[in-house]
Amino acid sequence: MTSSMTAFARVQIQEDWGSLVWEIRSVNHRYLEPLFRLPDQAREIEPALREIIRKQLKRGKVECSLKYHLVEKEQALDLNRALLEQLRSAVHEIEAQFSQVAPVNPLEILQWPGVQASEKTEMTVVHQAAIKGFHDAIIQLIEMRQREGRELQTFIEARLEKMGEEIKQLRILLPEILRNQRAKILDRLSEAKQELNPERLEQEMVILAQKMDVDEELDRLETHISEVRRTLKSSKEGAMGRRLDFLMQELNREANTLSSKSIHAGLTQTAVNFKVFIEQMREQIQNIE
Repeated sequence: MTSSMTAFARVQIQEDWGSLVWEIRSVNHRYLEPLFRLPDQAREIEPALREIIRKQLKRGKVECSLKYHLVEKEQALDLNRALLEQLRSAVHEIEAQFSQVAPVNPLEILQWPGVQASEKTEMTVVHQAAIKGFHDAIIQLIEMRQREGRELQTFIEARLEKMGEEIKQLRILLPEILRNQRAKILDRLSEAKQELNPERLEQEMVILAQKMDVDEELDRLETHISEVRRTLKSSKEGAMGRRLDFLMQELNREANTLSSKSIHAGLTQTAVNFKVFIEQMREQIQNIE
């Protein structure tokens, strides 16, 4: 499925402990480049977040911002009594070694890492909610990228259709263009009152036919157009944007060759139209994943 690299997603979670908000912005980029703006307390979940992005997205610069607010409420302290007993024993041992020891401040003991077990448990719940909210935001982002991708695909297919119509018309007109060029040569020779040498005339017409032979270029253009269509409908995993960009280069190469062989205004205009269509598609393909 065709996906754009440009999208936005926002997910908000409200719980008893507070609320959190994820905002994710995605723009086009040659590779996958995730950027995170997280509160310091949430830095430990960043590896898990990066793994979610790596599995879900292929390309794009993805800016991820997390904000949360915890509800302040009174609750009984959940003390780690085993750790407190270890601290008490350590203080007694120090007092036995030193006769003069400053009194121990109980509030300082409460600040000791791990004494208040409830704080860690609360943040674990918040982190779990943050990871779930991030996964939901990525799904929302992918859905928006796919919606925009379908619009880009419709735009590109419309240009491919116009190119195909121009190729059909050109194939029909080529024999007439060749006859007109032959008539012009005969008219010029007649005006110059030169004796027509059938052998020389035939040589000139062979040279003209070789210059006008663009069947190979038209065949390659049709092949590339078919490949672009096939790529747009491909269900294989991978970054199709890179392949489409390569195909635009190949289409442009054939359009340039067609232009260089032009000896008629109609053929020149067709080559110009091709270049316009190709450039329009190329600009949109820069946003395809």
